[in-house]
Amino acid sequence: MFSSVGAKIRVVVALLLTVLLALTLSSCSSDGETSGAAPQDLCSPPGVGAATAAPTNLAAAGAAAEDRYTTPSTTPIDQIDASKLNLITPGVLTVGTLSDAPPSICVNSENQFTGYDNELLKAVADKLGLRVDFVGTEFAGLLAQVAGRRFDVGSSSITTTDERRNTVGFTNGYDFGYFSLVVPNGGPIQGFDDLTATTRIGVVQGTVQDDYVVNTLKLNPVKFPDYATAYANLKSGQIDAWVAPSQQAEGAIAPGDPTSIVENTFSVNNFVGWAVNKENQPLIDALNSGLDAVIADGTWAQLYSDWVPRELPEGWKPGSKAAPAPDLPDFAALAAQNAQDTTETPVAEPKSTLQQLKDTFFDWDLYTRAFPDLLKTGLPNTLILALASGIVGTVLGMLLAMAGISRTRWLRWPARVYTDVFRGLPAVVIILIVGLGAGPIVKGLTGNNPYWLGAAALSLLASAYIGEIFRSGIQSVEPGQLEASRALGFSYRKSMTLVVVPQGVRRVLPALMNQFISLIKDSSLIYFLGLLVSQRELFAVGRDLNAQTGNLSPLVAAGLFYLAMTIPLTHLVNYIDNAIGEVLIRTWGSAHENHRSDQLHTNSELFY
Repeated sequence: MFSSVGAKIRVVVALLLTVLLALTLSSCSSDGETSGAAPQDLCSPPGVGAATAAPTNLAAAGAAAEDRYTTPSTTPIDQIDASKLNLITPGVLTVGTLSDAPPSICVNSENQFTGYDNELLKAVADKLGLRVDFVGTEFAGLLAQVAGRRFDVGSSSITTTDERRNTVGFTNGYDFGYFSLVVPNGGPIQGFDDLTATTRIGVVQGTVQDDYVVNTLKLNPVKFPDYATAYANLKSGQIDAWVAPSQQAEGAIAPGDPTSIVENTFSVNNFVGWAVNKENQPLIDALNSGLDAVIADGTWAQLYSDWVPRELPEGWKPGSKAAPAPDLPDFAALAAQNAQDTTETPVAEPKSTLQQLKDTFFDWDLYTRAFPDLLKTGLPNTLILALASGIVGTVLGMLLAMAGISRTRWLRWPARVYTDVFRGLPAVVIILIVGLGAGPIVKGLTGNNPYWLGAAALSLLASAYIGEIFRSGIQSVEPGQLEASRALGFSYRKSMTLVVVPQGVRRVLPALMNQFISLIKDSSLIYFLGLLVSQRELFAVGRDLNAQTGNLSPLVAAGLFYLAMTIPLTHLVNYIDNAIGEVLIRTWGSAHENHRSDQLHTNSELFY
């Protein structure tokens, strides 16, 4: 049986490693040419060839809100003192950003945070003489992290709503936004007025599109964590419509997709700006001055034309009210020319359902493109986080288990409270509490880097579950085992150490292994705290390439790595179980013989 299990493990591991090795070698030997159509790189400047005019199919209700926040003017850039900007690190602008909304914010093929928002911010920082450090995070935690001074600036195409101004401050606007309604071709929905209470409307959670559907349309949307997932659900028919920023909607729809934009509405919540701690007015003023400076020297117009070339809405311009109007190409004329060129291009045939599934989940070119980063960046970080938190969590869990079965009340009750709290709270909440709560206290040790705080949070979370697993295993050992050990003359400590605890651990090995597998997958949650590109684990690497290409194949590639780790672990538990059984037999037998020898020796001395 023992050799049979080993053979099964070797076969499974060999198959997975063969697949991974083949994909890795294929990606390393690739000369950059692919068979068939190359995946669209959404995280690169499309240029004026992608210019679009202002939408004509605007919803009647889409009126822009009154601008009450744009400053009349700004301080001249040469009068800004960069040493008085209250930065987390002097001379460095620490920026929290995302990677899921190209071309505004994304990670490019060179694993660098880029996009229109971030390139413009770098140009502004250069005017101020500051270096920029980008850190990836989740939008759900971005504003709270800016408010808590985890970041100096939040850069994520953030529309400036009154509700958000209660949490953070904002710079003047550097961009504007339309909402687009994307639906399946030929369906009954042709505009926002066709959306009803029975329509499944997809939005990204926490965005102004979410707010628009809930508070303006008075409907209940289906909420997703990112744009790529929302659009994939629309294509597969899981939702009936998708309300998205126009740039993300236009970039997501590929030739042959069975979807189209049927209507747009202008953002009812003012402009797009960078988020700053609302108490840090010097930094807000400095960024406003830098923004006016890059508008005046033409940098804004160049970046805008490269990344998001579209006609400005009437009555809107970037920067302060005193900033000059940017000198832009005639995007309406360019859009008309692009449309004419498009009509001369053969229209792509609609794809079958099977072809869509193949392209979405099983794109070989994207597999080979994803594997180097998954292997060099994602896998090491996942293993580091899982092993560190698993070892610490196991030690803490055993201590909790022993405290939980202790006869001493002051040990038992705190262990019970700890276990109930950490098992009852969602993992994300624990990670955010530890990362954002303890971060400012220990930033002198961590260098304001939450990587190890994330590992600590996972350890605390795992220890609560592991402690209960150990406790149940120990208490499942028959009381007669302890009584028999004591009857043979073992002390309580030796009886627990040599007889009860090993049997309890052996009984819960499958549950322990399941917990460790869950820990491997939970390592993806520390991205909420904000990580550098080099600190991304497997899921984050796959998700960034997913956002860059609009395809889910990189996430499937990441899943293969998870399988390569978890399947062998699932079967390895049988090895460990058998090994512990043999050790228990030898150890208990040896201890019993030694104890019997000691007893005989003692009895002989008493006899003589």
